[in-house]
Amino acid sequence: MALHGWARTRADWAPVLAGTDALALDLPGHGATPEPDAAWGAAEYADFVIEVLETLDRPVLAGHSFGGRVAITVAAKRPDLVRGVVLTGVPLLRKQPTGGGRKPALGYRVVRALHQRGLVGDDRMEQLRRKHGSADYANARGVMREILVKLVNEDYREELLAVAGHGVPVAMVWGEHDTAAPVPMAREALDLLGEVATLTVVPGSAHLLDAALVAELQQAIAVLRESEPTQTAAVTDPSTPEEER
Repeated sequence: MALHGWARTRADWAPVLAGTDALALDLPGHGATPEPDAAWGAAEYADFVIEVLETLDRPVLAGHSFGGRVAITVAAKRPDLVRGVVLTGVPLLRKQPTGGGRKPALGYRVVRALHQRGLVGDDRMEQLRRKHGSADYANARGVMREILVKLVNEDYREELLAVAGHGVPVAMVWGEHDTAAPVPMAREALDLLGEVATLTVVPGSAHLLDAALVAELQQAIAVLRESEPTQTAAVTDPSTPEEER
């Protein structure tokens, strides 16, 4: 099963999954699936995917970018539902803030402060957000913008360590020139995953799924599909009341 990136759809995975019986989902708020009614993070998206996985026979779970955030969260929460995980271009680790970090432009900060005090209107603030924010932020609306902000502030170190502890195999396939999720970050994630993971860096590729990445992803999925699944017990959410389990 495959999960797409932010502002993308399941169609991105069509070249990778061609000729197989695999399933690609439109995650809520993308493609044909309605947006959530609240600001979900990766954990809530993972719960959505888990409901689908519970109807399947332990497939390989693949995720690109945003979809990979969800995939690694699924594997951390319910390792018993996946044979393995394939990740590509996933921002798994948030950059740690430093004193020398780049601040927003002074003009933006001034207007933002005035907006917070009710001295600048929403329309003017939105114009500046669109000017200074990322393309994804500028294009998102309503709850999807809230979700995007929530996701980009998440970090998946704990999930990576959990997946390593469960022994779920992970194949990481990365574009050499990926700027959304740079290779050094992927190598740091690989260190956290340890022996359960491999990393393949594809020369010349960037963030989106080009022909070279497609070929490597097909191979990674095929290898995991043919492997023996690890014996992993189900993980129960400790916050779930006993009578609901």
